[in-house]
Amino acid sequence: MIGLLVSILELAIKMLYRDRPIPRFYVLETVARVPYFAYLSVLHLYETIGIWHRADWLKVHFAQSWNELHHLRIMESLGGDKQWIDRFLAQHTAVVYYWIIVFVYILNPRAAYHFMELVEGRAHHTYDTFLKEHEAELKAKPAPQVAINYYHGGDLYLFDEFQTGKFPEQRRPRIENLYDVFVNIRDDEGEHIKTIVACQQPDAKTTLKSPHSREAEVMLEQSQPEEAEAIAPH
Repeated sequence: MIGLLVSILELAIKMLYRDRPIPRFYVLETVARVPYFAYLSVLHLYETIGIWHRADWLKVHFAQSWNELHHLRIMESLGGDKQWIDRFLAQHTAVVYYWIIVFVYILNPRAAYHFMELVEGRAHHTYDTFLKEHEAELKAKPAPQVAINYYHGGDLYLFDEFQTGKFPEQRRPRIENLYDVFVNIRDDEGEHIKTIVACQQPDAKTTLKSPHSREAEVMLEQSQPEEAEAIAPH
């Protein structure tokens, strides 16, 4: 049922933006940030009323929203938000989508994550297809400054934070032209999928950790194995 809904939404957007890929990406990236806002809202609520404390999950989901924000800023720099109708559609869809995900996440977190897994999978496929169809054109255009600043910025802590399958500094993108920008956006979506899949595992509450937390644990285990064993969860 969830897969069918995602397919219908994807088809509707394709029909509306058949020959306008950048505005289409602008709408997608505006909406793509919303589930992470919803997860953060519910996690903050649960922490406030004492149901559970998941600091690492808050860090990871905020980093995911930060990554999607920069995807959105890139699309805006390419002119995706020029027409008011695109802004109207994206922003109003995002508001409705937020409340839907909040209620689904409260009732069934795994279903909310599965829905996002499918959405991110479609996004990855969409960007991959776009790259194949417009490779020469994209390679001839310069990368927008916002992309260079994000992927080559001095502080890449949050960039590393949403990629739970990697250790910090393991991935450092190359940005030489617009093609490279879209390659990295596509690859970001792939990393989101891995993290969202990890969130759905039965033992995710104890195993899903910030990449920086895992790095610190590994360093502690290597330097002070007895202390690491003493503080490890049993």
